[in-house]
Amino acid sequence: MKRKLVFATNNSHKLDEVRQVVGNSFDILSLVDINCHDDIAEPGETLEENALIKARYVKNKYGYDCFGDDTGLEVNALNGAPGVYSARYAGDGHDAKANMKKLLSELKSITDRKACFRTVIALSLDGKEYLFEGRIDGNIIDEEKGGSGFGYDPVFVPDGYQQTFAELGVDLKNTISHRALAVKSLCEFLGVSD
Repeated sequence: MKRKLVFATNNSHKLDEVRQVVGNSFDILSLVDINCHDDIAEPGETLEENALIKARYVKNKYGYDCFGDDTGLEVNALNGAPGVYSARYAGDGHDAKANMKKLLSELKSITDRKACFRTVIALSLDGKEYLFEGRIDGNIIDEEKGGSGFGYDPVFVPDGYQQTFAELGVDLKNTISHRALAVKSLCEFLGVSD
């Protein structure tokens, strides 16, 4: 019987990405699957803190082994911004279009477009906590391109590619992305594979 783990997210895009990366390794339950309809606050100042907050919340309130994540786009020329504030860069509305518009506006006259996506996963398992990280470097382009993915995918071109995450498509992105790398580390730790 496959092991069950709760993924502490309300983001259906993230849930789909993780389930695709994990494949048949184990059952990933959503917050809805455990009847959790809470909007878990993310007051941490680092990706690690926010990921731990989410994992601890579910473990403490619902008793499930759980993992939470936080992801940030870190742009060199903006001293690592938007970073931990990536999802709410243009305000609390989690508006991806507004976030990209603000980012492109701030980079308008800047030639250094180097950036990275980082995902940190915090796992609460059998009374212990573990952290896993995935990172992919790339560049921010001047305009949105592509129709797949979410968040900043239409403006991020990963190193070694000529297209944005949104142009590469979900299948390829889910093999090379920051989240995919973090989830693979989690799976290796758990000793499970397809």
